[in-house]
Amino acid sequence: MKEADLIDRAALDRNRARMDPGKGTFLHDLARDEIDHRLSLVNKAFNSAAVVTPVPAAWDGMLPDMRCVPDTDTLDLAPASHDLVVHAMCLHWANDPVGQLIQCARALRPDGLLLTVCLGGQTLHELRAALATAEAEITGGLSPRVLPMGDVRDLGALLQRAGLALPVADSSPVNVTYRTPLHLMQDLRRMGETNALSDRLKHPTRRAVLMRAIELYTRTHATDGGVTATFDMITLTGWAPDASQPQPLRPGSATARLADVLGAVERPLKD
Repeated sequence: MKEADLIDRAALDRNRARMDPGKGTFLHDLARDEIDHRLSLVNKAFNSAAVVTPVPAAWDGMLPDMRCVPDTDTLDLAPASHDLVVHAMCLHWANDPVGQLIQCARALRPDGLLLTVCLGGQTLHELRAALATAEAEITGGLSPRVLPMGDVRDLGALLQRAGLALPVADSSPVNVTYRTPLHLMQDLRRMGETNALSDRLKHPTRRAVLMRAIELYTRTHATDGGVTATFDMITLTGWAPDASQPQPLRPGSATARLADVLGAVERPLKD
């Protein structure tokens, strides 16, 4: 781990090793459903696909001969070797998310497709607020507890930085009801999504802080049957540039006036 790394990869690997494959993959299942839906809308067959994932079992059999690649800092993807790359539920844990997308883009053949699903900025905002308030009240300070994540606009901009064409980014918040905030925390452990920040506290959370956070969370986000937790699912789509793709018109090359198309009356502005 380099000194400037946001994520402690050794801690992340330990957290993932505790994942419960029977109960901890529902976000990966949702991501796979989303990818399947996106691919059904694309009028193209993919014959050489790869998926970057920490949970290969969740993606087994999605496409024939699809390669599963771990989300290491340097991805096991050869240049121009795939017509489809899926980056699945791990970009939010990358120390260099732009670098991850650039490596995926380089692995695409011309007119190849990159589909990325990750967690975005509104994920666990309820837990984040409750823990921050409780810790500030009891200890007088704050420590990193919930991973900071980019919003849909920031993540969408990464596609352009990676050199991908026709970039699209959208967000689909998923609201999940848990019996108590403690059940949410237990589920995060089963998912391997607990704190792996390099600057995290290296000792267990004080009981007083935890109990106060549970109290605040329950008071603020109670719903029928429990409490609500938000998972902000971000989907990114981009294509490797190719001459066959639609190209923007050169500025000034329009042959029709917008006012004529809309049937609008133009009124000159006063000086």
